[in-house]
Amino acid sequence: MEGFDPRTSFGPEIARDYDAGGGRGDEAETVRFLADLAGDRPALEFAVGTGRVALPLRAAGVEVDGIEQSPAMVEQLRAKPGGDAVPVTIGDMSTATTGRRYGLVYLVFNTIGNLITQDGQVRCFENAARHLADGGVFVLECRVPVAPTKPERGFIDVELLEADRVGLGVSRYDPVSQVLDINHVRIDRDGPSFSPIRLRLAHPPEFDLMARIAGLRLRDRFGGWEGEPFTAASWRHVSVYEVA
Repeated sequence: MEGFDPRTSFGPEIARDYDAGGGRGDEAETVRFLADLAGDRPALEFAVGTGRVALPLRAAGVEVDGIEQSPAMVEQLRAKPGGDAVPVTIGDMSTATTGRRYGLVYLVFNTIGNLITQDGQVRCFENAARHLADGGVFVLECRVPVAPTKPERGFIDVELLEADRVGLGVSRYDPVSQVLDINHVRIDRDGPSFSPIRLRLAHPPEFDLMARIAGLRLRDRFGGWEGEPFTAASWRHVSVYEVA
């Protein structure tokens, strides 16, 4: 996508409106799953963002640190109750380090796709492994990709349709690079607005190979945060990796 820079894609405007939708609705299940894995050990969230998961996980009794590339997202985290108590290292989640080790490292909501090369995603696994204490685990949540039948022509999804405003997801997928470009377009009485994002899509077996490169191995895989079986019909996976 011409003009898109992943390093600045979550700037002040996006960060300000990031929580406007109230979250995805599965935060409670996410926190229970992660808290059970963490136990009494500290946790590290890659791409901690506005603290959608980190803050309730901390409220559940887990000490949480974060790594986040966007200072604007961290500003939103700091503005929330308890946000000042979450230490955040500003940097790329594939390379930045906190200098600590954790019983749990986690990365949720398809965010590994923000690393738009295979090498970058491998480095993310390697960085997770570097931060794991003995017996620790790395948890990855990601959607299972569904590629369009004619990717070169692009496709449009109607995301919002009301009398005075519409929302469209305008997308194009490159099967060679596995990169999906999406621009979320909102049109209302004040005019149009644009929210572009670029994601590299990968299937679970590719992530498993990345884990092996990083010295990890798959321990468990579920179809959701409540331990649902992962099947061919699952739209996402929650994968738990441990040191090989």
